[in-house]
Amino acid sequence: MIPRRAFAALLAAGLTLPAAPGHAQESPGGVSFAPVRPGRRLSFPTDHGAHPDFRTEWWYVTGWLQADGQPIGFQITFFRIRTAADPRNPSAFSPRQVIFAHAAISDPRVGRLLHAQRIARAGFGLAEAKVGDMDLVLDDWRLRRTANGVLRAQAGGEEFALNLTLEPTQPVLLQGQQGFSRKGPGADQASYYYSLPHLKVSGALVREGRRRPVTGEAWLDQEWSSTLLDARAVGWDWAGINLDDGAALTAFQVRDGQGQAVWAGGSLRAADGGLTTFGPGDVRFATRRQWRSPRTAALYPIARDIQVRTPQGARIWRLEPLFDDQELDSRPVGPVYWEGAVRTEGGRGYLELTGYDAPLAL
Repeated sequence: MIPRRAFAALLAAGLTLPAAPGHAQESPGGVSFAPVRPGRRLSFPTDHGAHPDFRTEWWYVTGWLQADGQPIGFQITFFRIRTAADPRNPSAFSPRQVIFAHAAISDPRVGRLLHAQRIARAGFGLAEAKVGDMDLVLDDWRLRRTANGVLRAQAGGEEFALNLTLEPTQPVLLQGQQGFSRKGPGADQASYYYSLPHLKVSGALVREGRRRPVTGEAWLDQEWSSTLLDARAVGWDWAGINLDDGAALTAFQVRDGQGQAVWAGGSLRAADGGLTTFGPGDVRFATRRQWRSPRTAALYPIARDIQVRTPQGARIWRLEPLFDDQELDSRPVGPVYWEGAVRTEGGRGYLELTGYDAPLAL
């Protein structure tokens, strides 16, 4: 929902970014980052593709699979980061754009995440985020949209491999104000943001040399931005839930050091397509149970109540994790955080919890 691991990826690549005010900015190397402003009309399929004038961008797929009758969560995320490299440098090796990706599965029979990640400078056909439609490449990993609108995803590592087809069953869901999504009290603290909930999934999961057919349902978020979070923010909580009746729930809060919401938002699109957009006062995360990581000692609120205010009255979704240990340690490329499959009465989705191991230094 907001710039997740991208900045740490830059540090790992030995790159830097200048501070980001709320207008188009120019770095000492002459790079101008495009601003995020309300009123821009998103256009598809063009906006499924990359937006290289903006500082950060990510395509974030999460979902639930059924393999041999057992539930397995999965995520595949690609990032595109525009750096402060001098655009006048004619070298093809100049790291103007960096592509970072990671993938994970949540298998209760394993009891922990299986995770893989990669990072490379864009170029040479080996790492690319194309303009005009969704087509991301990082070595043999790929996320692309075909001519008929179906998404193809391929990613994995030594412990697993995913080869998935994701078929949209609903229209694009524009988050915030027609795709302009506030992330803080400052007008500049925003992204362009849309979702594709209720993606029908089919394909294969490879584990321990065995190829297993899978089916399921997934969710895609795409965001792009040139700004940072509010200075008080130390992390965020986000959830995207596919509800069984065809509705889709998005909820997030950006937290300060005392655990209070600096900003909150999200949306609820009903099965009939009616959309309710939440403001900061409409969303509240409450904690029922915490889990402490035996590796990092981070304490995560993994069983949550999401309380939202709608025109029809207050509603509550009680989230329970598929299993507790869904902590993802992406060091040295990124931070430690919890990102896992969750279920609720009448739906399933994913919950992301950042800034609990250490404040995010963005």
